[in-house]
This record gives sequence, C-alpha cells and structure tokens, in this order.
Amino acid sequence: MNFIQGNLYHVYNQGNNKQSIFSCDEDYLIFLKAIRKKICPNAELIAYCLMPNHFHFLLYVDERISAVTKQGDLIIDPLTNGIRKLLSGYARVYNQRYNRTGSLFRQKTKVKCLSNIELITKNINAIDYQSKCLHYIHQNPLKAGLVLKIEDWEYSSYKDYAGLRNGTLCNKILAAKYCSYDTRTFVQRSLSEVEDALFPKSL
Repeated sequence: MNFIQGNLYHVYNQGNNKQSIFSCDEDYLIFLKAIRKKICPNAELIAYCLMPNHFHFLLYVDERISAVTKQGDLIIDPLTNGIRKLLSGYARVYNQRYNRTGSLFRQKTKVKCLSNIELITKNINAIDYQSKCLHYIHQNPLKAGLVLKIEDWEYSSYKDYAGLRNGTLCNKILAAKYCSYDTRTFVQRSLSEVEDALFPKSL
C-alpha cells in the first residue's frame, strides 16, 4: 500500500471468495476493538462500515505515516502494517472461533486516494468526491437490502454522525474539513443518491 501524508483514502477488503467475515454480533465487536488498537494509532478514521462479507474505511493520513520500520527486506509504514495486523489477527481469531483454516480476506486490500481526482473523473472536485465517499460508505447496508433505514445498521459510523450514538472512533472535525460534514444537513444528504460510477459496484 502506498499512503502519502495529507491525503484521504478509501480502504476496503472482502472475504476470500466473497465469504462471510462476520457471523454474529460478537464478531463485529471484536473487529471494531481491533480497529481501535491497530488503525487509530496510525491514522485518523473518518468513517467505517462493516458488512457481512466486507468492510470500508475512510482514512486521513497524517505525519505518523513517516515512522517507517524495516521488516526483513521490507520497509513498511505504520498504517500498512496496522492494516496487515488487523486482518491477520482478526482472521486468526475468526478461524479459531469457527474451527476453520485458510485465508479469510482477499490477499490485496484495495486502497483509493480520494485526492487524485484525475484518476476518477474530471467532472468532480476533491471535496465533493470525499463527501460522496462518506455517504457511499454509510449507504452500503441500505443498498444491500440489509436494513430498511440506514440508522438501523449498528456496524457503521452513521449513527455517530447522525447524533444517534456517541462513538469515539471517528474524527468528525476532519470530516467537516474534508467531507463537508454538517450536523444540520448530514441526515438529509445521506439519503441522496451517490454517483455509483465513482465507487466499487459490489464486493
């Protein structure tokens, strides 16, 4: 993974062969606790959504990315290492819980820089794209038919942004700065259509 300081990234991965990665409420909670330990010390989490067979993160990379370490012949930044530890550690716990073996996640985690608009489209600016990504991430459970209302899904940061829960994982100040987050308009904007062509169709 190639992270550069001062940029927002959409990070996502799914179960190998689209298999489930969360099978009960406790699985989601285990993963959320691991996010706090492995991701939050290395970058700012703006938003997240955990789905039965995949997950999405919206991350802001700051100066902490420069604290690289050497592991064998590899030079690795702390966020890449944190994501690696998150997935491998959770896979180990999941395999033990369900008496299974083998890989749980796809080998390569997808990382998209939201500041590099030239790679996406010439018809949208960075702030708009980053705002759309925030809402796209939260809309996942609704579009997948898992809930009738976005706020009914427990395992995303939507409730925190909508003022329905006092979660502490996400940085709302950075969401306001980079994603046009406004408490007065968030709920209404979250129901608007996101340009699906800008984001992965399905995971």
